[in-house]
Amino acid sequence: MQGPRPVVLSGPSGAGKSTLLKKLLKDYENIFGFSVSHTTRQPRPGEVNGKDYHFVTREEMQKEIDAGEFIEHAEFSGNMYGTSKGAVQAVQAQNQICVLDIDIQGVKNIKKTDLNPIYISVQPPSIDILEKRLRDRKTETEESLKKRLTAARVDLELSKEPGLFDLVIINDDLEKAYSELKEVLLE
Repeated sequence: MQGPRPVVLSGPSGAGKSTLLKKLLKDYENIFGFSVSHTTRQPRPGEVNGKDYHFVTREEMQKEIDAGEFIEHAEFSGNMYGTSKGAVQAVQAQNQICVLDIDIQGVKNIKKTDLNPIYISVQPPSIDILEKRLRDRKTETEESLKKRLTAARVDLELSKEPGLFDLVIINDDLEKAYSELKEVLLE
């Protein structure tokens, strides 16, 4: 893949990746572009197909995965998620730095490719704060919340692997976290 080195943002649901990403894309819209992932889950209120995600059927996604069209993919809570080569190439074609929002499984999969991104983990200050953030969203059932918290514990444990991430940002203060992110990316 040609173009500037991509950026992988990873971290548990509720850590603040999307918030940081929205700020970055707003402040530097000509420099950074978001790679729109594919998912088989239903859109949440306000989500737009092609902007937030490419919402597809399981059959469509599996067909493209089998055809080698995905850099990485994973299953979570019964839904498939993944990053297509086309989504990254679309950003690079605009001569922008491609930012990917990917879970820990995806990070490990990308390590096996020639993508060579900068790996950044965004983490909550604690599991308790993460749980409060997820509850405050009011988008989760009790069952899905428990799944997300279990996944977050695993994610945080796996992210301690030496060399997995180039930078770990503890998002306890949004402005501080944002300035850490900008500092590493604007180099």
